[in-house]
Amino acid sequence: MTAEPLRLPTPERSRGGRNLVEPLNQSSADLVRVYVWQIPVRLAHWLIVLALVTLACTGIYIGRPFLIAAGPAGERFVMGTVRLVHSYAAIVFVLALVTRFLWMFRGNRYARWDKLLPVDQKRRRGLWPTVKFYLFALRKPPGFAGHNPLAGLAYALVYGLCLIQIASGLGLYALSAGVGSPLRWFTWVLPLFGGAQMARFIHHIVMWLLLGFGVHHVYSAVLMSQIEQNATMESIFTGYKFLRRGDLVHSGYRYLENPKAAAERLRETP
Repeated sequence: MTAEPLRLPTPERSRGGRNLVEPLNQSSADLVRVYVWQIPVRLAHWLIVLALVTLACTGIYIGRPFLIAAGPAGERFVMGTVRLVHSYAAIVFVLALVTRFLWMFRGNRYARWDKLLPVDQKRRRGLWPTVKFYLFALRKPPGFAGHNPLAGLAYALVYGLCLIQIASGLGLYALSAGVGSPLRWFTWVLPLFGGAQMARFIHHIVMWLLLGFGVHHVYSAVLMSQIEQNATMESIFTGYKFLRRGDLVHSGYRYLENPKAAAERLRETP
């Protein structure tokens, strides 16, 4: 008795009328072209990257100035310029994060908040196989179109670090804000961090944690793109991935330990 062929769910359509799930062609019928990352997600992603790099470079200089300009400091204003760039980059960073948070409630199924926190039973079941893959106990990871459950948890933690960075940065900025500036209101944040010095230390440490995550993020994206061969790296530019039909319909169940249960799932209609 042969299993019934997989049947894809009815393709979703984006607001522009473009298919989110689109078969490629006759010769590659096992693959589907999936519109995973919408424009707001990609835009927010690259703005966060640009802002973080700028914030890190200017923040390192603010913490330990290494440029010495000839002549009176009041005429060169090097530190003031660096702090101004740091402030503008922080504004871009905050706006990009707000955009991404809003899109967790307005975006497609791959951008929503429940893809960060494994509240769904399917994603909870896919968490351990994903851990096993990263521990080299599986040759390939369970197939997920968007973030896998482990990556989703990691991104949730990163967003938490970003909020800590914003709060500590606002508190530190409030110390030097003008008398009439509304940002002076954020001085109340500093006692939550144990004072200005501790807030500065936490701000510095979190910066290195975010930079370390960035390095790991690029490495893992390249790794997954090579192993999965699904255009993971390209998708952050184009928005599209190429996925197996089975991974799209039964996300995260590529490697169930029970073969009989796996066969039953492959016969299920979505």
